[in-house]
Amino acid sequence: MAMRMTATGLDEAAAMFEKLGTEAGRIAAQSLYQGAGVIADAMNKAVDDIRTEPFLYARAKDGKRLPSPEEKEALRNRSGIAHFRGSGSEIDTVIGFQNAGYTEIKGRKKTYRKAVGQIANSINSGTSFMDKQPVFRRAMNTAKKAAQETIVKVVNEEIEKLTK
Repeated sequence: MAMRMTATGLDEAAAMFEKLGTEAGRIAAQSLYQGAGVIADAMNKAVDDIRTEPFLYARAKDGKRLPSPEEKEALRNRSGIAHFRGSGSEIDTVIGFQNAGYTEIKGRKKTYRKAVGQIANSINSGTSFMDKQPVFRRAMNTAKKAAQETIVKVVNEEIEKLTK
């Protein structure tokens, strides 16, 4: 039994899919950047939750200390979004203090030059000399859903612009 089917409007649909194909990389990068910004903002706000103490001596009870106010200040507004890397159809980036530079922390007798990323890591994960305060991990976990929603929203808005 033979059937005949007629479809109209396929030329417009084909043109739309072609346009989407050429713009897909830009849309993906733009949406990823917006979503990454949500997480970077949450990490910067997490700095306010860091407990501090003056940088003089480690606490006597366990040999560990809290970060100094100077270390906390060095983290303020220093998290960022790394350059995008792409391979094939994937685009990724890193959010955090990885390339945030160095800061100088004044000690009792001398000034110490410390990498901002190492300060953030030692606060978040703890070390043999510093108490663990996983504020950045918590910030990322709580901002993850909002970042995903932002990515979806931007993708939908950009596709809607193209299809009009």
